[in-house]
Amino acid sequence: MRPFFQGQTALWMEQHATRALPPCLRVKRLGLAYHSRPVLADISLDILPQRITAIVGPSGTGKTSFLTCLNRLTDLIAGATVTGQIYLGELEIFSPAMDLLALRRRIGMIFQKPTPFPFSIKRNLEVPLREHGLRDRRRIEQVMQEALEQVGLWEEVKDRLHQSALSLSGGQQQRLCMARAIMLAPEVLLLDEPCSALDPLSSSVVEDLITRLRDRFSIVMVTHNLAQARRVADTVALFWPVNGVGRLIEQSATEQFFEDPQHEITRAYVRGYKG
Repeated sequence: MRPFFQGQTALWMEQHATRALPPCLRVKRLGLAYHSRPVLADISLDILPQRITAIVGPSGTGKTSFLTCLNRLTDLIAGATVTGQIYLGELEIFSPAMDLLALRRRIGMIFQKPTPFPFSIKRNLEVPLREHGLRDRRRIEQVMQEALEQVGLWEEVKDRLHQSALSLSGGQQQRLCMARAIMLAPEVLLLDEPCSALDPLSSSVVEDLITRLRDRFSIVMVTHNLAQARRVADTVALFWPVNGVGRLIEQSATEQFFEDPQHEITRAYVRGYKG
């Protein structure tokens, strides 16, 4: 007999399988270990297109590690071992034939702390475009401007594109990093606590930006802020330590997750009794 939380996750996935659009990412029985120490086990969930999926749960449950599996950043971590399957459409991302540069173009990631390159604002955007094969200068400038406009940064920086990106405020740096990711036209954006290093005003600006981007991208966002998850997410997934290993306890539409959670751990967590 399946554990209750696995049954609820499977039920949610079956209910959403009838949607017009298939999942853009499908995770099947994902496991992750560092130097043979399990971090994640038996994670199965679907990421729906043009939706925001929030990953919540206490610290130490492998939420960020889960994100790094989705675009194989785990390949860069010594001692990391991944099991299970992840499908991007029909493509199994752990296939030996997988082009990692192409994969990370299709699945972009924004980190908790803004990570601008120590270059000018303009060069921060030029470098990834050129690395991905764009050479036409006029087209590069057009793509850069469009990306900066989409994150609401163009009017703030258009007259200082040659200044260091490190001179920007924290919120501006985070939006620059988001512009750098979206100008490559990814299918999926991974956000690892994108507001946690920002002041409340900057957090509000970035949060508004995330909600605007949902119509163009599938977004997977790790957050410890349950109020934020409730505001922006379409679906919420709870990761929880079971015998010291992160597992998926429940995944459901946001309203159900907060108003009618099916698992006792979820009920306790959203009411502040656990975590």
